[in-house]
Amino acid sequence: MILCLTALAGCGPSEISPPAFDGGRAYQYLVDQVDFGPRVPGSEPWSACRAYYVQHFSELGFRVDSQVFSFLDPYSKTDIPLVNLIVHVQGGETDDVPILLLAHWDTRPRTDFHSDTSRINEPIQGANDGASGVAVLMELANLMAQQAPNANVDLLLTDGEDWGKRGDLDYYMLGSKHFARADGGIRGKYRFGICVDMIGDKNQQIARESYTQQYQPELNDMIWTVATKLGVTTFIDTVKESINDDHISINASGVPAANIIDFDYPYWHTEHDTPDKCDAVALTNVGKVLAYIVYNRSVWPNN
Repeated sequence: MILCLTALAGCGPSEISPPAFDGGRAYQYLVDQVDFGPRVPGSEPWSACRAYYVQHFSELGFRVDSQVFSFLDPYSKTDIPLVNLIVHVQGGETDDVPILLLAHWDTRPRTDFHSDTSRINEPIQGANDGASGVAVLMELANLMAQQAPNANVDLLLTDGEDWGKRGDLDYYMLGSKHFARADGGIRGKYRFGICVDMIGDKNQQIARESYTQQYQPELNDMIWTVATKLGVTTFIDTVKESINDDHISINASGVPAANIIDFDYPYWHTEHDTPDKCDAVALTNVGKVLAYIVYNRSVWPNN
């Protein structure tokens, strides 16, 4: 009996090693997105890139829901079409409340800090600001198709995150706001969410985002504990800026959410936010951390 009790005492949750995250493949997804052209809502590149996403996730065997809505643009006084994509990954425990991983897929319709001030109304390519986060989610989907996680996971690609003019916060994060309030809201429908944005910078330095640290410190603790465990040194354990990003909408709707973002990016909202400023290593760093969290519920808060 003593031997049995000793054996049981030593049995904690078993660690699961996820499939290897392929940063090179994720980087190609980033390039593919940029190659369509700026993904400004309502444009032809926007439509073509959306079809590319749907094909990618559908061919992996996942159900993809399109959340279609419109927005009355205060600048042009026209209705702008917007589409969120929700990818449902079925885990081993079919009745389990899922976790939510999200990134925005649209690009900014204006270049606030263009070197030529006469061109500030041209859209950006959005290699890091948009495409990098989606590229990580696309590669994570490959991993989960190869080896299903125990938990259910929803991947959310939000639209209209970057629509507003500088200072007009009411017109940012349009997709996540709609997602959070549609169909009666999301309270109780997810355990927690993690938003990834601007994480592909070659000179990656990711600090704890201040709003997350203030309102959901246990999620930051989970993320940085995992990063340390995996030896990902570009996750710097200090608190920096407060960022208005899609995690704000998720938090406001009653689902705890964190933001993984590298805001020290000199090409933000410039014409230079191009694939050559990003690399596979940066995408791998974030992808490894998220993959470990997805496959190891023992690290989840309040598990």
